[in-house]
Amino acid sequence: MSLLEHLEELRSRIIVIAIAVLLAAVAGFFLADPIIALLRAPLADTGAELIQTGVGEAFGVTIQLALVTGIAFAMPVILYEIWAFVTPGLTRPERRLVWPLLGVAVVLFAAGVALGYLLIPLAVGFLLDFSIEGVEPLLGLGDYIGFVTTFLLAFGIALQFPVILYLLTRVGILSYGFLSRRRRWVILLIALFAIVITPGDIVIGSFTLALVMYGLFEVTLQLIRLMGR
Repeated sequence: MSLLEHLEELRSRIIVIAIAVLLAAVAGFFLADPIIALLRAPLADTGAELIQTGVGEAFGVTIQLALVTGIAFAMPVILYEIWAFVTPGLTRPERRLVWPLLGVAVVLFAAGVALGYLLIPLAVGFLLDFSIEGVEPLLGLGDYIGFVTTFLLAFGIALQFPVILYLLTRVGILSYGFLSRRRRWVILLIALFAIVITPGDIVIGSFTLALVMYGLFEVTLQLIRLMGR
């Protein structure tokens, strides 16, 4: 196809993705209450309470959760449209590689979100320990939901890096020897990335994320070594 035809195909696939996200977001809108209840559960042991500080805050939070939920529900459609767009440019071995990696990416994303959810009580409790004496911890609904969703997405996105690392080695950009000789730089980059991407909590959240990412790095490195043979 010509460049114009490629752009037209890209536009049509983006439209399909947008429609899928919109329809899934409508479903997410009606699921906002149970989702908020699920996100509030980690606060049970911290003694903190959620408050609404603005007239439209609850509505804004509902829309935010609907959009995030819509993206999550529409992820199969999003991945399929991306795959269908890039498939013509891939060789047969590369096409066979795509689907297993997509499956691994989805599993790692879900595992990252689950790990982030388990760490929310520890992260929130640690941050609330720095509260000023005599000041009751009352958390704004919008701020808390924003913190939690960012925290969960940070863990989900961070755990995608083994897939990216493996892809870069398969296309020849990186190699086992190159990575193994630069472990110290990898540790430094992982630590900096974990600190930047985890909101507010640079002790529990950042340390745990960095530890998990380095463990996945070592596992991926050995997989690269074995596949290289």
